[in-house]
Amino acid sequence: MKKLKMHSRSKSSGQVIVILIIVLGLIGAGFWWLNSNKQEMAREGKQFAKDAIQRIVVQRDINFFNSRLSPAAHMNFPASAQQDFFAEIAKLGAPAGAIDVKGDIEFNSQFFEPHGSFQGRINYPARYADMNLLISHPVGRWQIDEITFLPQRER
Repeated sequence: MKKLKMHSRSKSSGQVIVILIIVLGLIGAGFWWLNSNKQEMAREGKQFAKDAIQRIVVQRDINFFNSRLSPAAHMNFPASAQQDFFAEIAKLGAPAGAIDVKGDIEFNSQFFEPHGSFQGRINYPARYADMNLLISHPVGRWQIDEITFLPQRER
């Protein structure tokens, strides 16, 4: 009789170990997924910033610009301000060479609410200009939260 009770205890402790291993495996898989998702979002954000500066400065794609502005940025850039912004960029002509874009993506929490700050140096034949870009990814896609274009003063 005593032997039967010990066998029952060892069987239940074995089940606890199996459940513990499964739970730890699920936690590990969840952490791996969150980390890989974070890295992918950072890659996508950097690519979006480079593409946005390219499409705004080189291609002067006002439709892209308008469709990617955040709701708050739409308040700062109504249609007339968008036209003025693109006219200021067009005054300098075509960029000479590649655009140097620097910046990084950060997360408000450890894995969620990505946003980034990027700076682009655009070289023109006679001078250069800087473009500062703030982006975020609240839900669904990347958007432009704030943008400034600062041409070097003529000498």
